[in-house]
Amino acid sequence: MSSTPPSRAAADSAHADSVLTGRSPLVARRRRTARLSVAWAWRWVAWVSALVVLVPMVGILAALGAGDAQTQAVLAHMLDTVLPEYLLNSLRISVAVSAGVLVMGVTSAWLVVQYTFPGRRVLEWALILPLAMPAYVTAYAYTDFLQFAGPVQSALRSLLSVERLAAFPEIRSWYGAAWVFAGAFYPYVYLLARTAFLEHSQRYFEAARTLGCTPVQGFLRVALPLARPALVAGLALVLMETLADYGAVAYFGVPTLTTGIYRAWLSMGDRVAAAQLSACLLLAVLVLLIAEARSRARLRYYGAPGRAPAPSRHTRLSGGRAALATFVCALPLIIGFLLPVLIMLRLAAAELDQVPWHRYGEWVFNTVRLAAVAALVASIAAVVLGYAQRLAPGRVTRIAIRWVSVGYAIPGAVIALGILTPVLQVDTWLGRVFGADGLVLAGTSGVLIYAYLVRFLPAALQSVDAGFARIAPNLDASARSLGVSGWAMLRRVHLPLLRGSVLSAALLVFVDVMKELPATLALRPFNMDTLAVVTSHLAADERLAEAAVPALTLVLVGLVPVLVLARGMAKRA
Repeated sequence: MSSTPPSRAAADSAHADSVLTGRSPLVARRRRTARLSVAWAWRWVAWVSALVVLVPMVGILAALGAGDAQTQAVLAHMLDTVLPEYLLNSLRISVAVSAGVLVMGVTSAWLVVQYTFPGRRVLEWALILPLAMPAYVTAYAYTDFLQFAGPVQSALRSLLSVERLAAFPEIRSWYGAAWVFAGAFYPYVYLLARTAFLEHSQRYFEAARTLGCTPVQGFLRVALPLARPALVAGLALVLMETLADYGAVAYFGVPTLTTGIYRAWLSMGDRVAAAQLSACLLLAVLVLLIAEARSRARLRYYGAPGRAPAPSRHTRLSGGRAALATFVCALPLIIGFLLPVLIMLRLAAAELDQVPWHRYGEWVFNTVRLAAVAALVASIAAVVLGYAQRLAPGRVTRIAIRWVSVGYAIPGAVIALGILTPVLQVDTWLGRVFGADGLVLAGTSGVLIYAYLVRFLPAALQSVDAGFARIAPNLDASARSLGVSGWAMLRRVHLPLLRGSVLSAALLVFVDVMKELPATLALRPFNMDTLAVVTSHLAADERLAEAAVPALTLVLVGLVPVLVLARGMAKRA
């Protein structure tokens, strides 16, 4: 009677067990192949999304090789006459705004992090309120307040018994625009500087103090260099917003590259020339993005391993120093939010009977409808991209997501031109093939929502990515062990946990779309006005009292996400 050797019997038993439990080499290979196929499918999802966002950039770059003799004549005329002025105004506004936001943002952030003074707890979160105020609304408010017929100059002329104040600065100037932008955009620098001071500077600053450094020396030699990557990132955001603005500089009559694009497009009737000017603005934005990325890649500072950031120890100020700290922190808030709101409230209350209330409901409906659809589409796209990044991490997906994030930095005017270039070509093709008369896609709400998606999808993606980061990876493994994977895992596991992040993403996009002016002006359907468009048109006609109500509506809606952010800051303080 023959018997099986023990070693062979054990091997046969192990092989049978591996087959039954799915751990055989063949089964493992098939599962690995299936996982790779799924990963590459999600990578394709990320890259398709990136290509959708890149369409406007491709449209702009394609215009560089296009154009006829008329386009060359338009560009040559602008180069000889107005283009140097456009470049000069854009440059000096950017330099002045950079200096202003750095002074206001860094100083206020350092004071609220390092010192205790009257009003610090309120100012710590209130300093971000200018984020709710569109820059063009601030421009309208300051123009009414500081112009020749405004209350300031009128009171000064009456007090001094003169007919004209020769030395009074003109608000409608490049430095007036820089003043408005600095007050509106300094919260970008303030938020990042405050975070950097809290997370990276405290322990080293205290060590410098024990070595004999004064508070000023510790700030200049330790805290400020450690916060440099955050300051560069905040400054890059500010400069992108400054270069992208159209409403404020157009109202002030200060020609910049953005207003030059619209003049070449609408006044001179040459869309290709406008697209080629847009390429210059796009290049400037890409340079800012590269500079910001390189600053974060090269400048890295680490604390001690395994140790949390040191808690902030506030130095209590008293007397004149405390009053000065309160004034220094309150001044940016007054410039960027409180004073413009009070001015617009005065205008709205003084002449409420001039507001065209019979059309106000239509403006609100158009604005809310576009913003709601864009927020829904952007939230869905952000969830899909975030899920792709979670299931198929790696360099390929990371590059695609980075390209998607570029959309937020592209000015609305550039996006509008970049979208119109391929859309008009498609309309021409449809007309030839199907005999369609007129425009089929251009001038529709779908094209406008697509522009919003390109512009604001990165904001939604950032919020959703933060939500995915809070979901532990072992939940995915547990779901797979129970037979749940793919879309089912997203629907049954991730979405319930992402509810808050998705709502935040939708809210951010909703508010940004409501305030967006350049893309809406260029791509909106015929005879369809939004609150931002109406505010711009009424202000351009010098009907500021009528523009006050829609402008304040935009501010009120913009306050919602800002107050949510402020509440979170107050809880962590």
